Amino acid sequence: MRAVAVVGASLAGLETARALRRQGFEGRLTVIGDEHGPPYDRPPLSKEFLLGKADTEDIALLDADDADLDLDWRLGVRAAGLDLRRRSVRLADEAEIGADAVVVATGAAPNRLPGTAGLAGVHVLRSLADAQALRADLAAGSPRVAVIGGSFIGAEIASACSALGLETTVVEALEVPMEAVLGPGVARVAAGLHGDNGVRLLCGVPVGGLRGHDRVTGVELADGTLVPADVVVMGIGARPNTAWLTGSGLELDDGVVCDTGMLTAAGRVAAVGDVARCRGADGTSARFEHWTGAVQQPAVAAANLLAGATVQEYRRAPYFWSDQYGLRLQFAGRVQQGDELRVVEGSLDDRSFAAVYERGGEVTAAAAMDRPRAFTRLRRGIGRAAAPV
Repeated sequence: MRAVAVVGASLAGLETARALRRQGFEGRLTVIGDEHGPPYDRPPLSKEFLLGKADTEDIALLDADDADLDLDWRLGVRAAGLDLRRRSVRLADEAEIGADAVVVATGAAPNRLPGTAGLAGVHVLRSLADAQALRADLAAGSPRVAVIGGSFIGAEIASACSALGLETTVVEALEVPMEAVLGPGVARVAAGLHGDNGVRLLCGVPVGGLRGHDRVTGVELADGTLVPADVVVMGIGARPNTAWLTGSGLELDDGVVCDTGMLTAAGRVAAVGDVARCRGADGTSARFEHWTGAVQQPAVAAANLLAGATVQEYRRAPYFWSDQYGLRLQFAGRVQQGDELRVVEGSLDDRSFAAVYERGGEVTAAAAMDRPRAFTRLRRGIGRAAAPV
């Protein structure tokens, strides 16, 4: 290969460029991104950055060693199409980037409630620009905050607002936030953190709409309950950025479908990070929006692109962490309904524990709150490094 185009100047995109160079690729390497600035780390946006404890230079991903990558940066312009036959990426400014291989690392975009565009005080949190706008609104007086969605991002935003001393309400349509991911026991413990820290949690009733004309004044629930709010943040999931690939011939199914080696059926086209949906030999597929996937998948994708076939598989179990109210929640593996939770250290009631999930006598997942060492031991039995096929 003489040229590779990486679409997405994110963590996954940068890690792909690094992996290609580490594995010996010396050709032209173009990185395309729709944001104007260089890659940055997203997890701090809902934590230290929102609290004013970190700034743009603190979350920058490029370091001194990256100067040797010799990258052709195309920033501030989005990808508009992919021609598989010509193996070229068309940009929104009508420029065309030809390449022998293409890596799709375009991530995901936050979901928004319909009818909220143009209403001041309404936010999502995905990009640096989102975080800057939200931080400015939170610092304007003492606004009342409503967070729609009790997901991890929603919980972290609520935690930051609580630390800022703001009156905060979390609205969640499910009876227990994150129960499908964490299981009922751990999910209830996580949900209890809100009340322990003075944050109001309303569960089991969906949002009916937002109140306000030029600026939001509140959130109206389906049962008629009104939650007054000067700032509203939507944390209601994300959708993969694949619209630019419509008509390209790539298989799209809530993401770019690829094999366990991150390669698509189109040959030298790979997908990594939040946009990638891996399909196993059994036909099941999954997409994981986690920082660790964006860091680990690129090395596998790079090896397979350079080999021209899937010679490595990405086999690591999902892993993520979430910092809320001064505590760290860690999780690895996958939980299914009926899995049994067994606490091996600490106590759920004390908000300090390490536990495993078991199915048919086998450990399928592990979770911990404020027990990092114990979690590391438990995680070893679940996660496995990517191995040659």
